[in-house]
Amino acid sequence: MADTTKYTVGWICALPTEFNAAKAFLDEKHEDTPSVAHRDNNSYTLGRISCHNMVVAVLPDGEYGITSAAVVAQGMLHSFPNMRIGLMVGISGGAPSSKHDMRLGDVMVSSYDRGKGGVFQYDFSKLVQNQDVVSFEHTDFLDQPPMALRTAINALKGQYEMEGHQLNAHIEKALAQWPRLRKRYARPPSHSDRLYQSSVLHPNSVDECDSVCSNNPTHLMYQTERDELDDNPAIHYRLIASRNQLIKDAHTQDKLAAEKDVLCFEMEAAGLMNHFPCLVIQGIYDYSNSHKNKE
Repeated sequence: MADTTKYTVGWICALPTEFNAAKAFLDEKHEDTPSVAHRDNNSYTLGRISCHNMVVAVLPDGEYGITSAAVVAQGMLHSFPNMRIGLMVGISGGAPSSKHDMRLGDVMVSSYDRGKGGVFQYDFSKLVQNQDVVSFEHTDFLDQPPMALRTAINALKGQYEMEGHQLNAHIEKALAQWPRLRKRYARPPSHSDRLYQSSVLHPNSVDECDSVCSNNPTHLMYQTERDELDDNPAIHYRLIASRNQLIKDAHTQDKLAAEKDVLCFEMEAAGLMNHFPCLVIQGIYDYSNSHKNKE
């Protein structure tokens, strides 16, 4: 049996896709089975990244949202009593704006903002695409990540500004080690990244945008090419908005992005922050509108 007291970093994922990616980045996988607390129904993968012993867990099949994430975190804390740092890592919808050039594949890191934590919990009274006014209720700013994580973020910001990051090299190394993941997990070509104007809606159809949405340039937001000195993917440090339901409404996205400087929308982090203070890291896999990118 694994000694659960030796594990200090918890990593929670919402989806199997995210869980596989997490396991692929472990420097070492520990095969021993942990002795978990009574009523802890989580399934864990144990391992090491650098000098840190990691515990990775995923939400139950078919369960998403704030409550499910909180239950998984509670079980992890009971079974691993020396948990010191938490990570919520996954994929989310992005909200680019004129101030923030966000692309598919970019990375979003929850960031402490003007005395508030990096995750903004909200709810809506209306979610209707064609309304000129969308009302929403600001629920709460949640606890900030531990100081150790916030200090590390600032150190990495400085390092990446001077030297750039090595994310692409790390991803390529993981895909080389796990070649079966390459088809689904490798970054798609840049031409598949299409950001539609807020007024352009995806038809009421299960077909993908390639076949039913116009590629008329007037329907798309202009995105400049990133050059060799630009980080690609870029890393953004801003507020992450969290609630139990996905946003598929571009007007709502634009309103929140403008009013709260939110760049990313997800469904689990709000269930963690007050009980499992953690850093939220999200890969942008589509935009928070009616268009979905399956690549």
